[in-house]
Amino acid sequence: MDSAAVAAAPAAAAAEVPWGAVWGQDEAVATLRAAASDPGSMTHAWLITGPPGSGRSTLAYAFAAALIAEPGDEQAMRQVLAGTHPDMTALRTEGVIISIKDARALVERSYFSPSLGRYRVIVMEDADRMVERTSNVLLKALEEPPERTVWVLCAPSDADLLPTIRSRVRTLRLREPDIADVARLISQRTGIDLAVAEQSARHAQRHIGMAQRLATDTAARTRRDQMLRGVLAVRGVGDAVEVAGRVVAAATDDAKALTAERDEAERSGLLRTLGIAEGAAVPPAVRSQLSALEDDQKRRATRSLRDGIDRVLTDLQSMFRDVIMLQFGRGGRSDGDLINRELEPELRELASAWSVDRTLVVLDQIAETRRNLEQNVAPTLALESMLVTVASGRTP
Repeated sequence: MDSAAVAAAPAAAAAEVPWGAVWGQDEAVATLRAAASDPGSMTHAWLITGPPGSGRSTLAYAFAAALIAEPGDEQAMRQVLAGTHPDMTALRTEGVIISIKDARALVERSYFSPSLGRYRVIVMEDADRMVERTSNVLLKALEEPPERTVWVLCAPSDADLLPTIRSRVRTLRLREPDIADVARLISQRTGIDLAVAEQSARHAQRHIGMAQRLATDTAARTRRDQMLRGVLAVRGVGDAVEVAGRVVAAATDDAKALTAERDEAERSGLLRTLGIAEGAAVPPAVRSQLSALEDDQKRRATRSLRDGIDRVLTDLQSMFRDVIMLQFGRGGRSDGDLINRELEPELRELASAWSVDRTLVVLDQIAETRRNLEQNVAPTLALESMLVTVASGRTP
């Protein structure tokens, strides 16, 4: 399997192994604890669903640790959580989709017997990123896994997978945490003021990882505010083109910042492994390995850019959702329904100027833009089209 496609599992963050890193999902933990301790009632294919930031992957790895290690064997559990145990294989795509090659490699590994632990566990993050052909590769393995192999898939919703996949797994739905709970967690983790943590949790729509990033990154909070205000100021095609360009440029810079350091570390590590000194010429015999790494990094950069633009669209959905709430008489500070309270005066003005139908057209166009980006439509053109709808109230 591609080394770039195999993700290291998150390390344990609390004393209780393996469940200490799982936060706010007591019912799900109880269900998986019971399954891990009772082989007679064990299901050999699971699907963990929940909104982004709800802890799907963290829970999947904790479950894997409980399944593989004997009860009380904390060393083995920590090996699973660190991604170093031979009986746990994890896959998350660094590209836009999970490739058939990686899916086939995962299926092949699933038929190996456990070497040290009680079970072999296959964790597939981002299972919603499989196209139909890739999903079909998994069907038989999910339907008839070896006796001591357990599949754990993660996705935002069971609707993101084919019915044929859903029929072969047991689904466990995670709860969405309250904004106040996320804010307290972020404040405890980072020492950030509770008011900033609450704002960040609200803007991130309860996504714990994104909330923590917003809370600890003043520049990220500023970029988000400027982007929303820029979209509110769009009045015509010229504005739409300008703002779309700014959004893509900001997302590109953000993606480069997130991936550049990792890319360089991976390249340097590969050269050291191959015995090539820094700055020395790369022999022809090993250029293919370096080229394969660069291809993986390009795919990761593409995904990072598209994920960044998708976050922008998620923020825009939250803003126009607030407009709808105001148009229906909700969203005042007393009932706390607004996500973007800091923009309340501007949003109230827009809610009065627009009809409900126009706001719904804009929300539909944002959703359509997100779907188009998943199909590899050029981001700038997709955003320009969407912002023209914002300006005119009509789809292009």
